[in-house]
Amino acid sequence: MSAVIRWSVAGVFVTCIVLHLFLVDWTSGHAMIETKRCEYHNASLCAETAGNSGCNETEECEQPEPEKRIHCYVLWQNNSDGKPFIKLKGCFINNVECYNQRRCVEKREETKSSLMFCCCEGDMCNRDFTWEPVPSAPTVHTVITDPPNTPHLLNTIIYTSIPLVALLIAIVIFYWVYRQRKMMSYFNEVPTMDPHQLSAPSPLLGLRPIQLIEIKARGRFGSVWKAQYKSDTVAVKIFPIQDKQSWLSEQEIFKLPHMDHENILRFIGVEKRGDNLQAEFWLITAYHEKGSLCDYLKANLLTWSALCHIAETMARGLMHLHEELPANKADGYKPAIAHRDFKSKNVLLKADLTACIADFGLALIFQPGKPCGDTHGQVGTRRYMAPEVLEGAINFSRDAFLRIDMYACGLVLWELASRCTAQEGPIPEYQLPFEEEVGQHPTLEDMQECVVHKKQRPAIRATWKSHTGLVALADTMEECWDHDAEARLSASCVMERIAWQSRLLSIPTAPLLLNESPI
Repeated sequence: MSAVIRWSVAGVFVTCIVLHLFLVDWTSGHAMIETKRCEYHNASLCAETAGNSGCNETEECEQPEPEKRIHCYVLWQNNSDGKPFIKLKGCFINNVECYNQRRCVEKREETKSSLMFCCCEGDMCNRDFTWEPVPSAPTVHTVITDPPNTPHLLNTIIYTSIPLVALLIAIVIFYWVYRQRKMMSYFNEVPTMDPHQLSAPSPLLGLRPIQLIEIKARGRFGSVWKAQYKSDTVAVKIFPIQDKQSWLSEQEIFKLPHMDHENILRFIGVEKRGDNLQAEFWLITAYHEKGSLCDYLKANLLTWSALCHIAETMARGLMHLHEELPANKADGYKPAIAHRDFKSKNVLLKADLTACIADFGLALIFQPGKPCGDTHGQVGTRRYMAPEVLEGAINFSRDAFLRIDMYACGLVLWELASRCTAQEGPIPEYQLPFEEEVGQHPTLEDMQECVVHKKQRPAIRATWKSHTGLVALADTMEECWDHDAEARLSASCVMERIAWQSRLLSIPTAPLLLNESPI
C-alpha cells in the first residue's frame, strides 16, 4: 500500500503544480505594471526625413482600458554581419507574452523569417534589446521498471490514477484555451500614436485589382502611392501594422453621412493586405495630380484669382467638416468633426485648383450628448499647433477643438498670401509658417517659446499693403490665429470674407490656370 500512497501523492503534487502555474498566469494578467514611455523608431520615416524624424524618439504611451496593459516592443532584423537593423520601436497594448518582462529579449532559437521581435514592461524598457536563443532541450528517455505483478496493486493504482489524470487533462485544456484567447489580442491591439479607441474589427473585403505605380509622399502614418485601379488612377495610402488605429480612424470619418463633398477627398474603399507582422492596411481615395497645397506652392506662384479660389474652397471644406448636418432622405445625421492636423500638406488641389481636405487620422467626432472621450490634446504638427495646444491647456469641448483648426487655417492663408503675384516687388522663396523664426525642424520647446511666451506670428509683409485684397486677407488670418481662442473666426466666416473680397474687386473666383506663374 505504500506504493499506492506514493502514486497518489505524486498525482496530487503534479496537479498542484499545474494549478499554481495557472493561478500565477491568471493573477499576473491583473497586476498592473504601468509603462509611461517607450522609445519610438520608424526606419522608413527616419530614412526619408532630413531632420531624423522618427529616429529614436520618446513616445508617450496612452493608458488603455483598465483591464489592459501597456508594453514596449522592438522589431528588428539581423544583418549578414550579425548587427541588428531596427525597423520599428514603440508602445504596444496587452500581450500576455510581454507580462512582467523587464528586459526586451527575443528567445527563439531560429525564426521562419529573418524578423526578430521582443517586448517588455517598464519605462523606456525597449531602449536596449537582445537576442538570447534558448536551445531545444534534448529528449530524455526514461526507463520505467514494471511494478510487481500483483493484480490487486495494479487495480488500486489504475482506479487512483484515472481521476487525477482526468483532472490534469481538464486543467491543461482549460489553460491552453485561456492562453490562445489571450494571444488573439497580439495582432488586434497594435501600437498606436492616437488614443482614439475603436472597437470595429478589420473589414473582410475582396481585394481589388490595384497596381501601385509610384510613391508620391511619406508621412508619420504611412506612405501615399499613385496607383491604377481598372481604368482609373487612384491614390493608395498604406499604413504599416503599428498605425492600424489611424487607418481605422480615417475610414470611420470617411464613412460618416454627408462626407461625399466636393471639398473633402473622395473615399473609394479600404483593404487589409498580408498577415501578421507583414500586414498592411490600405486606404483607397481619389488621386489628384497637383498634389498637396504645400508642394504646389513650392513650385508655383498664384494670381489673386487663384488664391481666392483655393482659399474659398479650402474654407468651405473645413466649414463642412465642422458643421453638424441633420438627417435627410439621402443621408443620416452628420456630427461635427475636428481635423486636429490641419496644414497645407493635408490640403490637396484638383486640376482646376479646387481644394479638398484629406488625412483624418487624428480627427475627432463630436456626437451630441457625449463627452469628447479620453483623448490627447497635444497632437498634430508642432509648427501648426495653437498656443493652448502647446501649453497643454485645452478646454476639452467641441468648440475648443474647432478653434484649434482655425488657428492652423490662418497659417495656411499666410502661406497662400506669401506666394501671390498681387504683392509688390520680388516674391521670396516659399517658406513654411515660422520657418524664419524657428527654422525647418523646431522642437516643442522652440514652438512654445515663439508662439506662447513671445506671442509671435508669421510676419505680415509690407509688400502686401499695395493690394486691397491682400490687406483684407491679412486681417482675416490675424483673426484666425488670435491668441485668445474664443476670438478666432469660424470657417464659414473665413469663406464668406474671401468670397466677398473676390466679388468686391470684380475678379472671378475660378482661377485661370494660364495665369499660373511656375518658378
